[in-house]
Amino acid sequence: MTDLQASLIGIGVAIVVGVIAYNKWQEYRAKKHVERAFSDPVDDVLMKTGTAETGAQRQEPVLDGFAATRDKMEPSLGESASQQEEGISAEKSVSDDAGFSEKDELPVDELIDCEILMSLEEPARSEKLLTQLQTLRYTGNKPVHFVGLVEDEQGQTSWQAVVPGKTYTQLKAGVQLANRTSALNEIEFSELLMRLRQIADVIGAEPEIPEMSDVTEKAKQLFQFVADHDAKLGISIRSNGAPWQVATLNAALEKQGFELRPDGLFVMKDRQNGQTLFTLSTNELPASEIATRLTLLLDVPCVAPEKDGFGQMIQCAKALCVRLDGSLIDDGNQLLNDSFLEEISGQVKDFYSEMHACTIPAGSTRAMRLFN
Repeated sequence: MTDLQASLIGIGVAIVVGVIAYNKWQEYRAKKHVERAFSDPVDDVLMKTGTAETGAQRQEPVLDGFAATRDKMEPSLGESASQQEEGISAEKSVSDDAGFSEKDELPVDELIDCEILMSLEEPARSEKLLTQLQTLRYTGNKPVHFVGLVEDEQGQTSWQAVVPGKTYTQLKAGVQLANRTSALNEIEFSELLMRLRQIADVIGAEPEIPEMSDVTEKAKQLFQFVADHDAKLGISIRSNGAPWQVATLNAALEKQGFELRPDGLFVMKDRQNGQTLFTLSTNELPASEIATRLTLLLDVPCVAPEKDGFGQMIQCAKALCVRLDGSLIDDGNQLLNDSFLEEISGQVKDFYSEMHACTIPAGSTRAMRLFN
């Protein structure tokens, strides 16, 4: 090895060590910056209502189809209201649905979102704000929304969705705390914080960041609520004779009011608002020309009680049994009689009462966001 080679190797090693040291220093600075940002406490709405066990494992819904026979199945749908006293408290009940409507219309909801106030240095037009706000729609798989504080001619202020043509004096970001798959975690929240600071630098704002531990604790509690109420009800129709031809079957389902989606799933929609009441599948491969069994499925927390999704699903299933010469069965191939269906209907009503008591009524904006 020549002196030149040795010198070049030494210089290269020095450069590599310098780069590593610089990166470590940058990581240390970034870590300290994030830790300082999470220093201010937040007014935690959900944590005031109860102290759910955060270490509880996510459980499968009690009503996820009729997997058990009638002899084995107890008439129970999820936890009772008394069993949930240590979770999201049922004390947050209201006298009617009117208490939900106004806040549910806003894209940021204090019950299911982590709210982050962004103090503007000066009032800003929406055209300036939207350019930046529209770049932040998700952190992980949790949606992010914004609202702005508007002052009317009488000097009254109100939080409204950020739309073109208005001037806002304050902003508020909201990230959804949980959905069907998971709770908001530290990585997702840290990513949100970094993105918010980037936006704040451009629009001239300062975000007031809540304590990370409070946010993740609240997210775990909300996710536990979602897990406890993530219930789906299924019933099946079995052919009494020969298998159904798919072409004939599709025509019968369309006459019954179903719409065929591109993924091959049939959907029964509410005639008033177009939302899904329940779905139907053939349990066969897409290329199959025959079917011997149909399954109707109700996503319980996503259908409002007044729509009577379970009742409509049963009525539809019975009509299909007559039209297609089939029988109503559970997942264990046991015939379903009216008394058993009435028992399940009562459980569904109790389930809806529990959701309403927690100010997350089935089929509401809050429920549709959480169980999306």
